[in-house]
Amino acid sequence: MKTDLTAEEQRNVRTAIRYMHTNVRRWKALGKAIKVQPDTIFRIVSGRRSVTAAMAFRVARLANVSIDDLLAAKTVPAGTCQHCGHPPGQG
Repeated sequence: MKTDLTAEEQRNVRTAIRYMHTNVRRWKALGKAIKVQPDTIFRIVSGRRSVTAAMAFRVARLANVSIDDLLAAKTVPAGTCQHCGHPPGQG
């Protein structure tokens, strides 16, 4: 799937999704909040599917942050693991 986001922006959105998942603990609940199927979210965070601008906006809206802050990784604590979403000291 084609995306307008850079690789770094996609990585930042994926990290934010993983971080959100550490709070809700269920892909199904997160999918419902973002209004996409849990399998779609899993494909995105695993890198098998690109992060689209639409998905980034949905994540920003759910997190109640600006799209610019989301894309620049200002929405998760510094040092949050890109692979699991846990903040420093909790992974």
